[in-house]
Amino acid sequence: MALVLCGFLGFLPILGFWMLPLGLLVLSHDLPIARRLRRRLAVWWHRRRWPAG
Repeated sequence: MALVLCGFLGFLPILGFWMLPLGLLVLSHDLPIARRLRRRLAVWWHRRRWPAG
């Protein structure tokens, strides 16, 4: 949660916008809804990157 909250303080030099996606990624391992979305994104990315055939 701290990474997400500090991500909103992106205008500060050390606390940047890079913390927001990192914090959401860390939270996605704990929240079932976010875990499902992360898995869908991974499957979509894999299919897009290496099409069958």
